[in-house]
Amino acid sequence: MAVSPEDFTCPVLISDYPNVLLGHGSGGKMTARLIAGLFLPSFANPALAALNDQAVVEWDGTRIAITTDSFVVSPLFFPGGDIGSLAVNGTVNDLAVGGAIPMWIAVAFILEEGLPMADLERIVRSTAAAAEAAGVTLVTGDTKVVDRGKGDGIFITTTGVGIVPAGVSLSADRCRPGDRILLSGPIGVHGVAIMSVREGIEFETEMGSDTAPLTGLTRVMLEAAGGPEGGDGPSTSGGRHAQPSSPSVDRAGIRCMRDPTRGGLSSALNEIAQASGVGMLLDEGAIEVPDAVRGACEMLGLDPLYVANEGVLVAIVAPEAADRVLEAMRSHPLGGRAALIGEVVSEHSGIVALRSAVGGTRVVDMLAGEQLPRIC
Repeated sequence: MAVSPEDFTCPVLISDYPNVLLGHGSGGKMTARLIAGLFLPSFANPALAALNDQAVVEWDGTRIAITTDSFVVSPLFFPGGDIGSLAVNGTVNDLAVGGAIPMWIAVAFILEEGLPMADLERIVRSTAAAAEAAGVTLVTGDTKVVDRGKGDGIFITTTGVGIVPAGVSLSADRCRPGDRILLSGPIGVHGVAIMSVREGIEFETEMGSDTAPLTGLTRVMLEAAGGPEGGDGPSTSGGRHAQPSSPSVDRAGIRCMRDPTRGGLSSALNEIAQASGVGMLLDEGAIEVPDAVRGACEMLGLDPLYVANEGVLVAIVAPEAADRVLEAMRSHPLGGRAALIGEVVSEHSGIVALRSAVGGTRVVDMLAGEQLPRIC
């Protein structure tokens, strides 16, 4: 009997919820239903319908990538970062995993009355430093203040714009059976760093968020995907506003990339599998989960596959390009622990399965509700 994703989905419609719940912002099933049931029909257009982390539009022969995001993390400051650096890196990464070179960013600050000015200054300085490190320029913004008790300190909304070089075309609907699934590093670090502050969890060694701009990593991956002669690929060596050069080889070896933030690795791969109409089979032993992450998840009853990441990406790569892309990832500081974690299969279309270390196989579904509120 054929199995579909709906067989593992609770048949509750968006209209059955009279009010918005935290789960609607989880990045899992409830978020997907909210988007499919309300936002997509209301704003229907081809760029939005692709449901990638960024929209790619063409203007006068140039392909432009655009993304927008809001950041509501609590606490505002956490090991390894804060809401300001998180906002920049998260926006840059949504552009980078689409193959774009991030160029400009807009930032809106919604401030709560009573926020200490010292905290605001610290966040603004961190935002500026993160933009400098990521090679993007903050070109416009907005500031609003809401009543005390109605803003949780500060919310940040960003819009990022980048340029997609010629020869680069990544999308979640391009995966094919036989493709390899590559992961750039250990999972769950950002989510556990947030929890360590929020829940008062202490580790033998401090665990900081993995938040980081992934542009450099995606560049070396795209160059490697073009083949051994791929060194003529996109470059930003001419400065922070250097225009990307046009590669002379096709980068089709990489089907798509995602940074698995809300909903974690599981939700990101489920979205890709459903968009491409393929199945995925993961190898549990190949997915690195740091001991501190595993311990915290066991303590709180969480699954690391659903915990948010902010400096990790997952890529679906054609089999003939997988080895050289993986080698390129491992040559970069943010991909030194990259691994082949699974394969795209023709069976169980739209479903992600995990082969456990003891030989069994289980379905890894999308996050059903809200596992970790206010995580990004």
